[in-house]
Amino acid sequence: MVILIVATTIDPASINPANALLAMPGWKPGPFFQDDMKSFVNQEVRVLQHNKSIIAEDDLDKRWQEATGEVVGEVIFLSKHTAVSNRPALTVHPIGVPHLREGEPLPQGGRPGWAAPPNPRIGPWLRLLKKIALSHNLVPEFEITLEGTHHGPVTSKPTMFLEIGSTEEYWKRQDAAQVIALLIWDGLGLGGGDAVGNWNRESDKNKVLLGIGGGHYAPRHMDIVLKDDVWVAHLLSGYSLPMEDPSQSKVDSESKEIGGTWKEAIKAAYEATGSAFPGGEILAHLDHKSFKGWQKNAITGFLSEQNIKVGKPNDFI
Repeated sequence: MVILIVATTIDPASINPANALLAMPGWKPGPFFQDDMKSFVNQEVRVLQHNKSIIAEDDLDKRWQEATGEVVGEVIFLSKHTAVSNRPALTVHPIGVPHLREGEPLPQGGRPGWAAPPNPRIGPWLRLLKKIALSHNLVPEFEITLEGTHHGPVTSKPTMFLEIGSTEEYWKRQDAAQVIALLIWDGLGLGGGDAVGNWNRESDKNKVLLGIGGGHYAPRHMDIVLKDDVWVAHLLSGYSLPMEDPSQSKVDSESKEIGGTWKEAIKAAYEATGSAFPGGEILAHLDHKSFKGWQKNAITGFLSEQNIKVGKPNDFI
């Protein structure tokens, strides 16, 4: 079982951390994959470099296995982050577009209704990233944060993105690239230490946070995830939960059915989480303040119908 780390040469926030990682000991040229890609090997880790958009190459996990015979256990993508605020940031997030319907445009890749299994390292690595960034004096200049589930490319194995944001000045920062490289080096135990964030279904610390609601940077969920021993899965921000206000609907007002793809998004995220955390106790954590009353009632009712437990902050301690 190998770990695939994917970088693109057209993005400095992607290739610079990859190059910083490859400058560390133990790397050798990897197996041939395809003409326009290079690969490198160190223990069970494979770095793959291509020259397209980071969201353009679907099914790299399956294609790697078909080309090399090596089974991929997880995928980690390196990328730039953009934000309206332009604030410098180092971010970690799961991927998917579970709220989109077939036929809807896919401006950032993926597949309608799809959510990749979230990499179990997301929570532990967010906490490790904060420690490494602090030790390299990137905090408070850089914000260390989760992001909500969004964009592609399509994968079927546990996946996460590590990003540097939010403008070209920061995408090119070598100190930020070095921090991301160290996160991977230490987080995967390449230097001889213990890897961070390996899921163990036998552990008594098996509660997994499925975030529902809130803004893109998931502040209410972040408050919990920054505590030790909390596992984090998909984070469905408000925009990933399209809900049609029944008071604005032309449908019979007596019908309590609330339109939109919010149910499909929750189901896809929950099922993907289950595949990434076998044996885990998945608890939905709601950002209550982000919902109107009718939205909260609909969501909690649906979670109950689906036998998805709801967790309060203290349930994750």
